[in-house]
Amino acid sequence: MIWMVVGYLSGSWLAALSVCRLAGVPDPRYCGSCNPGFSNVLRLYGPRLAVATLLLDALKGAPAVLAAKLLGLPVWLQGAVGFAVLLGHSYPLWHRFRGGKSVASAFGVLLILVPSVALLSAVCWMLLAWRLRMAAAASLVSAFVAPLACAWLAPDYVVVVSGFSLLVLARHGLNIRRLRRGEEPHLRR
Repeated sequence: MIWMVVGYLSGSWLAALSVCRLAGVPDPRYCGSCNPGFSNVLRLYGPRLAVATLLLDALKGAPAVLAAKLLGLPVWLQGAVGFAVLLGHSYPLWHRFRGGKSVASAFGVLLILVPSVALLSAVCWMLLAWRLRMAAAASLVSAFVAPLACAWLAPDYVVVVSGFSLLVLARHGLNIRRLRRGEEPHLRR
């Protein structure tokens, strides 16, 4: 249980806020899509700050998830620690439960638990983001792909990865509505 608390607390640190503060630019929660994540930072401030946000958000939950895996905890407990990281990112206590969409954090958690699924999902995301120029569409498809890839590459983790994907999909409700209306913002060229 302690690792779930550590996971939640580490997930609650929103990297975009620190990166933007250090760069001297406005808080991304009040600009653009108002989301403290990679794609909003990319649209607002460019690739340098966006990549820093992506890397930090992906890495922040690694210690707790890695500890759960190295301690040999059952798969469901490893998944619970990973899910706590995603919940922390999505619903951070000290930011009035207004967080990100957990895509980068999910990638980081998957990279520890099932690296092959993480890499396959990341390739899927990059290809779709490059082709469609929409982070939300790439994230949604990647969230669907992850459990399918897991069924093939790491069947023991299918339920866990499905839970991660459901959270990511749920956090994209507004994006799904905007995609249907053709109003979803594009990534920078």
